Amino acid sequence: MLSVAEHFLEQQMHPTVIIWAYRKALDDMISILKKIGTPVDVNNKEMMLKIIKSAINTKAINRWSDLACSIALDAVKTVEFEENGRKEIDIKKYAKVEKIPGGFSEDSCVLRGIMVNKDVTHPRMRRLIKNPRIVLLDCSLEYKKGESQTDIEITREEDFARILQMEEEYIQQMCEDLIRVKPDLVITEKGVSDLAQHYLMRANITAIRRVRKTDNNRIARACGARIVSRTDELREEDVGTGARLFEVKKIGDEYFAFITDCKDPKACTIILRGASKEILAEVERNLQDAMQVCRNVLMDPQLVPGGGATEMAVAHALTEKSKGMTGVEQWPYRAVAQALEVIPRTLIQNCGASTIRVLTSLRAKHTQEGSQTWGVNGETGALVDMKELGIWEPLAVKLQTYKTAVETAVLLLRIDDIVSGHKKKGDNQSKQSAAPETAQE
Repeated sequence: MLSVAEHFLEQQMHPTVIIWAYRKALDDMISILKKIGTPVDVNNKEMMLKIIKSAINTKAINRWSDLACSIALDAVKTVEFEENGRKEIDIKKYAKVEKIPGGFSEDSCVLRGIMVNKDVTHPRMRRLIKNPRIVLLDCSLEYKKGESQTDIEITREEDFARILQMEEEYIQQMCEDLIRVKPDLVITEKGVSDLAQHYLMRANITAIRRVRKTDNNRIARACGARIVSRTDELREEDVGTGARLFEVKKIGDEYFAFITDCKDPKACTIILRGASKEILAEVERNLQDAMQVCRNVLMDPQLVPGGGATEMAVAHALTEKSKGMTGVEQWPYRAVAQALEVIPRTLIQNCGASTIRVLTSLRAKHTQEGSQTWGVNGETGALVDMKELGIWEPLAVKLQTYKTAVETAVLLLRIDDIVSGHKKKGDNQSKQSAAPETAQE
């Protein structure tokens, strides 16, 4: 965008004129894109998998692309949440990726529930519970310590015993509040004292402590529980009964708690297995890309052809429109169409084909009726119909790319001059060389 504008600036064309033409071109580009866009049925699993696959075809995860695509689709569909006609898909908060080194990549899966890297607090607590009643807390089950340093002076021995007794009574009261709602599993973000563990174990309640806030939010969303801040405020509706199974498994050297088989989970955990941490990190990055593509399509179910076909179609439409324009604005307007051709040109260069020949034939192809989906095959450099090749891009992403490119170009064109506060290197050196001469004199 900026390189094509440079020519007009050299000809003393005012930046405001160029900016007006760029903004007009952007409005036309958006309307052309919406015409080219084809709606997609988000309930058609086969079509959705094909779209996600085209996004990860060139990445390291390509070997397990079928598995990765189905994982991404399942995860995004799980966290999809609609309320008052507004769709919300928060992958970052509610689709957690847990990387466990070891095993085969084929063992990776999406859980219909949550997994946390925790074990039960007491060895005699149950490690397998069917249809558990789950209580989530963000308060500690231990005696409250003072915010600042607290000193207590004791004159009699009985007073010390009374203080200890008060601590025990406080913990006992908290445990009684918990036991009153008859939970099978208590999960807290803070600590659980030994005495609290003892009371809970006697009531046949399993406790897990020091769970992350984000994990606790996910568990709440998966099993329908509410996070409670004080044990005396616990009510029956705060108990989560959405999960059908709680179990603790040992994978490798570590224990993992699974809350799975949820009725309608709106949060999930993706388990990734692989040979090493490096491979897992790469797979996770690729999977995030796949999930973002899936999310974009679900939020705005419209697609445009990839492989430079969209850019070429938009460029052709802009060139045709510019012929009907008058005044100097038509030249920067036409230059936008020229700038868009950089995408198919780069694709042709990357696969070593003849840039001028292929680009000219692609330009000629787009002048024909119904050839808007023709683009460049990124591997062979030949012209192909993107419909047949199955390469599609979400319309939302393409719109955002064009808006950002034009807005950034406009922003930089508005700059007349740059004032730098740095000294020039030459000035520094001349001053330093002058200093020894004066010293010698």
